[in-house]
Amino acid sequence: MGKTIYPLVRDGFDQIAEAFEVVNARVNEDSIQISATRAFAERWLMPRLSRFNAIHPDVTVHIHGSEKTVDLSADDIDLAIRYGPVDTDQEDSVILADRYIAVADRGICPADRVPTIEDFRERPLLAYKWENRALNAPDWSAWLALVEHNQTIDFRISWYSEEMLALYAAECGLGPLMCSNVLIDEELRTGRLRRIEGPCLPGFSYRLVEMSSTRRKKSLDLFTQWLREEARSFRDKSAVTD
Repeated sequence: MGKTIYPLVRDGFDQIAEAFEVVNARVNEDSIQISATRAFAERWLMPRLSRFNAIHPDVTVHIHGSEKTVDLSADDIDLAIRYGPVDTDQEDSVILADRYIAVADRGICPADRVPTIEDFRERPLLAYKWENRALNAPDWSAWLALVEHNQTIDFRISWYSEEMLALYAAECGLGPLMCSNVLIDEELRTGRLRRIEGPCLPGFSYRLVEMSSTRRKKSLDLFTQWLREEARSFRDKSAVTD
């Protein structure tokens, strides 16, 4: 009896396994893993993601937010959006380049004119620690060196352990913040944050890094094309023009 039943049971399990492989292959093909810094994912990517979902409802996008450089193959990441300086041979992968400006919540700015840094003497300047110590990011001292102000009185600086905390503190009206224009473009457009009179300091670039594969996912092609188009539209409409 056992010898008779075994081939039938074995063949049945083999067919079930093959069916699961087909399903898993389809699921993997229709889903993509995206890695980005938490600030970029929350402030720039996620507010736009519904537009991609509307165009491609069958593609599932997974977001991995981290300040650390991930190993694409080890972490099963299809596409990483990296932030930092770029070499000449990496320029084709760049989608955005940012600039640093000083801003403050409109509630603590003068209503009848452009705010200056002297308007915030009673408040601390907000700043944050970079988790990636290799980035020599623009800071308040570099910005203040280019602005006329009373240099006999030092500003106080209130430090935050993360960029997102500092951004939230600025939106709560705790003080002015110098940050990337890419992360606050919508707030500048709506007037929730106002730019403080002063220079733009050069920042870094956002570039795409993909996992090398002999068989490229169609869903990844769709997402990458959409992302480049969104970045192009952002560059054309950016609220910061100088």
